[in-house]
Amino acid sequence: MSDDERSGAFDHLFTAAVRDGLGEEGYGSWRSIDEPDAVSLSFGFPYPESFPHDELVAAAEAVFEEERDTALQYGGGDYADRLVEVVAERERDRGIDCGTENVLLTNGATHAIDVVCHTFLERGDEVFVEAPTFMGTLKLLGNYGVEITGFGNDADGLRVDAVADELERREEAGETPPKLLYTIPTFQNPTGTTLSRERRERLLDLAEAHDFVIVEDDAYGALRYHGEDLPPLAALDESGRVVRTNTFSKTIAPGVRSGWVLADEEILEEVTRMRAGGANTFTQGVLGRYCTEGPFEENVAELRGRYAERRDHMLDRLEEHMPPGTDWTEPDGGFFVWVTLPEGIDTDELLPRAAEEGVTYLPGEQFFPDDRGEDCLRLSFSHVSHEEMERGIEALARATRSRMAEH
Repeated sequence: MSDDERSGAFDHLFTAAVRDGLGEEGYGSWRSIDEPDAVSLSFGFPYPESFPHDELVAAAEAVFEEERDTALQYGGGDYADRLVEVVAERERDRGIDCGTENVLLTNGATHAIDVVCHTFLERGDEVFVEAPTFMGTLKLLGNYGVEITGFGNDADGLRVDAVADELERREEAGETPPKLLYTIPTFQNPTGTTLSRERRERLLDLAEAHDFVIVEDDAYGALRYHGEDLPPLAALDESGRVVRTNTFSKTIAPGVRSGWVLADEEILEEVTRMRAGGANTFTQGVLGRYCTEGPFEENVAELRGRYAERRDHMLDRLEEHMPPGTDWTEPDGGFFVWVTLPEGIDTDELLPRAAEEGVTYLPGEQFFPDDRGEDCLRLSFSHVSHEEMERGIEALARATRSRMAEH
């Protein structure tokens, strides 16, 4: 509905945060960036063949056969309880000292982040983020009426030195630190970069010294294609200041809408209270059966190989086709490549031309809490075939060159 079509009859009943955002696009609006005849390199969707259809069908049938009506009750059955144990075990495998008492299952990672925000944030609070960062979280934070301050990334992830300088400046000026710092330290969305171990340790020291909580979003951490694993922030945390969120969307399927929060027991107790129910225990039961008695780990290992091929293909095509002056990241995992176009090209203005040439992407400005990113864009290699990727990169190169010729 356009602003001209709105009556505004109910505006006075909305929350202050809703009134502040009247007329703005909501969460998920970026999915409307599409062109039927263009290759979509926009979205971080898993490729269709990655879904374990047969295994999930078998798991659902087993849940129905063994648990019957119990599986459909509010609390679910034993298989739903198993999923909490699966999550805790996988997190321990990542070096995190935790048990089932530290895990809360949610309806996906965004629900996990939302309930954490609901637990900590009040209108007027401040959150530090990477800039760029996941645009979905920026939209979500806007719902809480908070101030968002973004800090740049480089090849080693978040510029923790810039965070430290700002915290020191505030301390000297008698100003308050943020309440939360939200970060995607491993295969960051949208840049694909990974926070170095040295920076991880310093960030934890800053959280302790300046009394804020770190929200660690690790949606892509299981999908490393090159290099050595780094410990999650939660594995290095000794004071309980890291609240960790994760999801099965990238390792099983987005449609299962299952994620989790992992946190110190004292924090998790309040997060659980704020969640106010709503867990999909039937889906959790199916996933509990699949993860404990199906080929879950084998399938994840295969995904790493398949996504590595896609990543390498995109990087090769960018090298082959993009004009001089274009830069891009080379991620060791995850789904995304962050591209910086030659100076003077606005990727939001370029998008219609690119769509006409045969490709869509997400413009960089969507990933910033402020007016940055106009020369950047995010490409996803996770969903399309090699042939589609080839056509898409060629179309992006044509659109970029035609725009450069006009300068």
